[in-house]
Amino acid sequence: TVVGLEAKKQFEVAGDYPDIVIGCVGGGSNFSGFAFPFLQDKFNGKDVRVIAVEPTSCPTLTKGLYAYDFGDVAGLTPLIKMHTLGHTFVPPKIHAGGLRYHGDAPILCHLVKNGFIEAQAYPQRSVFEAALVFARSEGIVMAPETAHAFRSVLDEVERCKQEGKEKVIAFNLSGHGNFDLGAYDEYLNGNLQDYALPEDELKRALSELPKV
Repeated sequence: TVVGLEAKKQFEVAGDYPDIVIGCVGGGSNFSGFAFPFLQDKFNGKDVRVIAVEPTSCPTLTKGLYAYDFGDVAGLTPLIKMHTLGHTFVPPKIHAGGLRYHGDAPILCHLVKNGFIEAQAYPQRSVFEAALVFARSEGIVMAPETAHAFRSVLDEVERCKQEGKEKVIAFNLSGHGNFDLGAYDEYLNGNLQDYALPEDELKRALSELPKV
């Protein structure tokens, strides 16, 4: 949570506070480290929305089942209560490789289940579109994982424009895309594909959940 605590301190120095906090989610550590310090304020009555963003090809929080499952494909870990796509589920290959885990951290899932955290999912082409907006305005090429969070930021900005509201949005710029330039090249040349969630594979994997 050092990154989240530092972000709160930076807002304190700036004399401001976010209305919306956004981060990408693969397993949950990156997102939680940024968002949990703000959640503490939410528990104490602060009006702040917290949004977790994932790929539509691996929609653990948005389509997964909240159930006990193994944390690994071999089924060797203790059973964990979490949103899961099934420990045998293999998502399509997307460039945000860090967001392809079948489950998420139990604490994060519990908070989503109880409505403290919102969950969103996006396909990768719209994610790279958002990443280019950031690169062209800020001069930073972000990781595909991080770009999921920024896609949500742009949508929230558009919502603010439509509603005529002014809000402060904080998102976690969690990684650079210096080693993902091949993926950007694919997108710019029109070769990047959106991978739909294979529903039959999801149903099969969920059918193999341990019986608890």
